[in-house]
Amino acid sequence: MVRRRRRRALVVLLLLVALVAGGVWLAVSSIQRSEILVRERCTAVVGPETFELAPDQAANAALISGIAVQRGLPARAASIALATSIQESKLRNIGHGDNAGPDSRGLFQQRPSQGWGTEDQVMDPVYATNRFYEELEQVPGYETMSITEAAQKVQRSAYPEAYADHEGEGKAFASALTGHSPAALNCVLKTPESAGDAASVQEQLDLAYPGLEPSVQGNELQVSANETTGWAIAQWAVASAKELRIESVAFAGLRWERAAGGWSTAETPSGTVVITLADAASAART
Repeated sequence: MVRRRRRRALVVLLLLVALVAGGVWLAVSSIQRSEILVRERCTAVVGPETFELAPDQAANAALISGIAVQRGLPARAASIALATSIQESKLRNIGHGDNAGPDSRGLFQQRPSQGWGTEDQVMDPVYATNRFYEELEQVPGYETMSITEAAQKVQRSAYPEAYADHEGEGKAFASALTGHSPAALNCVLKTPESAGDAASVQEQLDLAYPGLEPSVQGNELQVSANETTGWAIAQWAVASAKELRIESVAFAGLRWERAAGGWSTAETPSGTVVITLADAASAART
């Protein structure tokens, strides 16, 4: 009798362990499928340093850097602009100001009352960025100034030293997004909830890099570009991948894949950036 009871107790214990293990496995599998634990982020690596932005911030950084490229400005200009926008708005197109500037608006917190444009204009990221660069280009020797000094010449802020806090971030993301640091920008993202739209990608690409006229075949866009500009466009696409539902980006022997969350070697067409959008099948797996 004692032995039977022990056996029964052992069997019950084993069944309980199996049930608990099965429950844990199901819970982990469910979490993996739903991607609850995926923390979406974009990083830029330059040398030993890594800096991080949220995907929406990275997309705005890509636009700001792209406009610097289209204006023919050095990467230093993009570094200054990014450090400024991080300080002023956290790289978000906000529609309010603060006590120091109650009518400040947009990526750079520009004030209509101080001649930056109308409220609608400074809330337009393309207009606001071009206005920032217009003012920066009027600053003699800005290329050799410290970032905080150059930014203050443009912004005339009540807290001029604050821009220095974001010098590292500005340099890292500008270097990647202007194409001077290949494959230095990476985004970790969840699976898109719907298929990408080629027309939307073309529209946004044209804001940062007008006149490129990419070829479109199904869910794939191909953009002809040289080495530096090609890397600028490729990393613009990675930074914009969440908003535009981009699945992969390939250029110069490397491919970024959303599912893998990083870059790897790949066969790629010479002088061509290949942007692949999420299709309905991949989006349906979420």
